[in-house]
Amino acid sequence: MEIVGYSDRLSVAPGQAIQFMVSSRAASYRARIVRLIHGDDNPNGPRFKQQEISTSVDGLYSGSIQEIRCGSYVTVDDDARLRCDSGLTIAAWIYPTTPEKGVQGIVTKWCASDQCGYGLFVDDSGCLMFCVGVGEGRVERVHASAALRRGEWYFVVGSYDAATGAMSLWQLPQHNWPRDDSRSRVATVGRAHRVGTNQRPLLMAANWMQGEHGESMLTGHYNGKIDAPSLYGRALATAEVERLKTASGVERDASDRDLLATWDLAQSIHSVGVQDASGHGFHGRTVNLPARAVTGHNWSGKFNDFKQAPQEYAAIHFHDDDLEDVAWKVDFELGVPDELASGVYAAWLTAAEGDAVVEEHVPFFVRPKRGTASASIVFLAPTISYSAYANHQFNNPDRIELMGLGDDVDRSCPRYSYLYEQQLLSTYDLHSDGSGVCYSSRLRPFVDIRPRHVLPPLSLGSGSPHQLNADLHIVDWLVTKGFAHDVVTDEDLHFEGAELLAPYRVLITGTHPEYWTEPMLDALEAFRDSGGRVMYLGGNGLYWVTSVDPERPHVIEVRRWRGTRSWDAKQGEYHHSTTGEIGGLWRFRNRAPQKLVGVGMIAQGVGENRPYRRRPDSFDPRATFIFEGIGADELIGDFPSLVYSHGAAGFEIDRLDHTLGTPAHALHLAASSDHSDTYQHAVEELLAVTGTEGGTKDPAVHADMVFFETANGGAVFSVGSISFCGCLSYDGYDNNVSRITENVLRRFDSPNPFV
Repeated sequence: MEIVGYSDRLSVAPGQAIQFMVSSRAASYRARIVRLIHGDDNPNGPRFKQQEISTSVDGLYSGSIQEIRCGSYVTVDDDARLRCDSGLTIAAWIYPTTPEKGVQGIVTKWCASDQCGYGLFVDDSGCLMFCVGVGEGRVERVHASAALRRGEWYFVVGSYDAATGAMSLWQLPQHNWPRDDSRSRVATVGRAHRVGTNQRPLLMAANWMQGEHGESMLTGHYNGKIDAPSLYGRALATAEVERLKTASGVERDASDRDLLATWDLAQSIHSVGVQDASGHGFHGRTVNLPARAVTGHNWSGKFNDFKQAPQEYAAIHFHDDDLEDVAWKVDFELGVPDELASGVYAAWLTAAEGDAVVEEHVPFFVRPKRGTASASIVFLAPTISYSAYANHQFNNPDRIELMGLGDDVDRSCPRYSYLYEQQLLSTYDLHSDGSGVCYSSRLRPFVDIRPRHVLPPLSLGSGSPHQLNADLHIVDWLVTKGFAHDVVTDEDLHFEGAELLAPYRVLITGTHPEYWTEPMLDALEAFRDSGGRVMYLGGNGLYWVTSVDPERPHVIEVRRWRGTRSWDAKQGEYHHSTTGEIGGLWRFRNRAPQKLVGVGMIAQGVGENRPYRRRPDSFDPRATFIFEGIGADELIGDFPSLVYSHGAAGFEIDRLDHTLGTPAHALHLAASSDHSDTYQHAVEELLAVTGTEGGTKDPAVHADMVFFETANGGAVFSVGSISFCGCLSYDGYDNNVSRITENVLRRFDSPNPFV
């Protein structure tokens, strides 16, 4: 991408400021603020719509390339005692996941450029390596005699005796199997009688190097787990090493005055903190979101919750493609004027590329000031779902093959080239070591959460708008129909709860509001039960348990298991590190979406969508207002759509289920039918696979349209399909999907209570 950017926040109110960070290959670029109305370029729809807004940021800015540096690690501030000029021993349990991937730091106080200090590494042959740098380019190294195996625990030790120059290394598998050729014990008579010191911080899972301009940079990022790392200020004997191997967790010889640090990674799991249990205060902090609340070398399997047995979770899983904050410099800032209406906006960036013009939109949302509202209707932008999907690389080959989604992504597309080059990942992707991505941060570019973006060939919804671009179908329809409305975001709802929704009569969801936190569910339920009206205009919503990090609100966490998923959390790693709650599906925590909106996920698929057919309940007098102007036998949404080209029910679909909480008095208004066998019954509902789970054989595989009244005069209308809103603009917005939606919204916006 020639130009790319992000903002420091997604939601901003008048009177507040929002900052924008931009990387540009062009020497200069122009920035303007626009209001986004319709983001889809499909010629079968109303095409792209934006409105320029005159603001203080309008103008020309100097461009420069800003870099992204991925890879997680722990940093411990430099201290003279950590320089170990009298000798040292490094000990740790490690679980390498890509030992074949080149030199990787385990515990290091080492700079690859000046080769001073010391470090325990995986070498470029996949073997353990211990280095001591004397200085002036002189380095003593000792290597294990055999390569580490990926996905196994090892106790690893490197020691150096400054008096004799002797170096020793132990690479000990956790299980003492006979004929194990990965076991290694190597000792050398060294020539170095001092450690060349440096003043750089001690690191875990990386090492230092010097950049071409003299700056300190990170390299040698390690993939895998580290558990119970320790540092001693002298060389340990073999008997002491054997005793350490059998010690539990961070148990170390407290009487050993040469114990400098022993880091208890089971402490402060919820935070960036890394605690030194030696009493010497060599505490550290994690950088770039390595995975915590992961099983350690001594996990017994008796507990699946790290809070019940924290000593069995004293490990951190590092990845060379972890990323929290790209930390670019601020290019410009917008102070939101009081008169700017609530809505969906973007910083519109344009730059010259030869005779062409390249552009970038950095979306954000203007909400009303806290405690106020400018309309009775509010659109809830599902920004936590945007964060979960952002930068989707589609890099899980097992999922691609399972779903029959083709051979490759077209990486020539600038957005996808950028994703791959910069190692940007979504929570749908796998890390380079094959483990699932459980965190996402919005302090980085979201290059596919943009207007004009469509899903690539390997995805469900291939060629269709999704998330923000699909949700703009709703925004465009509201604007075209003249419905005054405010816009708020998931983050607003998470932090402000029911207070945020109190001024409104109607809440409209996005097309795919999949990721919800507990405070968000509580707020929606309170709004509904206090007389609010909810229009759920999507599919596969209220599905995954999601948490927002209390200390880092730009970070969300998802642990996938027991649901329709792109990867599986490892055994014992189902609980969120940030909040301690168990992850997975809300339905398994007694919060099935059927309880809130009447329908829940049943299937996902590809190909042409299907229309809805009216059911007997649609003729109930309670539903008369919904079907005004709709014929008794009229198929609903049996015409072109901007999602999957035709039909209102598809992509991902929901159905009612009284056993999961659909209210008994809910009206089953309409249902789709005859979906293809790419639509398979959701795995979370299956006890066994019989070959009859596809749309042509399983009658449960369909989308349901539902209406029911709630306490205190409220009501809920749900459509159970991601594709539904892709039909709103067909035939100049004059179609039965648009008419039903308008009938419902006008009645929902009436002050007259439902009985």
